Amino acid sequence: MSKRDYYEILGVSKTASDGEMKVAFRKLAMSFHPDRNPGDKEAEIKFKELNEAYQCLSDGQKRAAYDRFGHAAFSQGGAGGPGFGNEFGDFMSDIFDNFFGDGRGQPGRGGRPGQPGRERGADLRYNLEISLEEAFTGKAETIKIPTSVTCEVCAGSGAKAGSKPRTCPTCAGYGRVRAAQGFFAIERTCPNCHGRGEVIDDPCGNCGGAGRVSRERTLSINVPAGVDDGLRIRLAGEGESGQRGGPSGDLYVFLSIKPHEFFQRDGADLFCRVPISMVTAALSGEITVPVIDGSQTQVRIPAGTQTAKQFRIKGKGMPVLRARDVGDLYIQVFVETPQNLTKRQRELLQEFDQTASDENHPESAGFFSKVRDFFDGLSGSART
Repeated sequence: MSKRDYYEILGVSKTASDGEMKVAFRKLAMSFHPDRNPGDKEAEIKFKELNEAYQCLSDGQKRAAYDRFGHAAFSQGGAGGPGFGNEFGDFMSDIFDNFFGDGRGQPGRGGRPGQPGRERGADLRYNLEISLEEAFTGKAETIKIPTSVTCEVCAGSGAKAGSKPRTCPTCAGYGRVRAAQGFFAIERTCPNCHGRGEVIDDPCGNCGGAGRVSRERTLSINVPAGVDDGLRIRLAGEGESGQRGGPSGDLYVFLSIKPHEFFQRDGADLFCRVPISMVTAALSGEITVPVIDGSQTQVRIPAGTQTAKQFRIKGKGMPVLRARDVGDLYIQVFVETPQNLTKRQRELLQEFDQTASDENHPESAGFFSKVRDFFDGLSGSART
């Protein structure tokens, strides 16, 4: 049975870019993944076909060989890598790649790396602290980050103007060399070019042959409304530039929110602890409280309000990230005991205390009544 065309399996044209193939592969792989299709043999076969097709077409040299020779490029006697001429050798080499890969990100299965020398740049992290008000409204923030950018003199090649890197004579541009012994082969990073596949005889004076230089970059970040503490924002391609024209890494912005003077946050809800006077708690009244949007609102305090009583103000909390929902504001009151009393104030409180009854203090009266009953019970048990 003849094998299906790799481009047909991925559903892309022969002129598709690496990015287009990657998107197509991810979409189909999610549909046919065995975890999503337990027991479905047809889905398992399609998933294996997808992997095989993408492993070939995502590798620059393998793709070139496939475009020229088709599946015959990888059959016995086809266009294998240096040092091998049969499928068994490639198969055993792949096993050794898995165990002895050098971890440098060089795609070298079967000794056929895709783009030797083009190393991806490192990812960067930036910590950004914002206020709760800024998290409420969202903001556009400008940040400056020290990073590595492509050398403008050599355009990232690492070679002096007027020259260019040449193919490494040791590994023939593969970035790896093999030592074959019978059926087995051990592959290692090329000691001459250190896995890049190229050597530079006359390095660029501006970057020293690295293909990139250090610079401070200014970036604009859009912080959406409703962000929470610890949120990570990814800026694709804004990390360090890759070596010798390789792809750039990503920039990850980690958000933290400063403690607020009034509000504590729980998801989309806000909590505000407000002191009220003993008189307001006893007789009722109105208090003015702040709102995160900068406005104020009135809260009616009913007579007999106790400490820790909460009042909910609907829709005055934080917006929910990328949604239309809004949290609530909760006002929690605590009754403040009067301090620094004048003589007259003391007299008035004493007069009140003399005329007060258990009905004025039901909770304390009930509590101490239970305490007396408790000790009376202990005394009765001791007498018996």
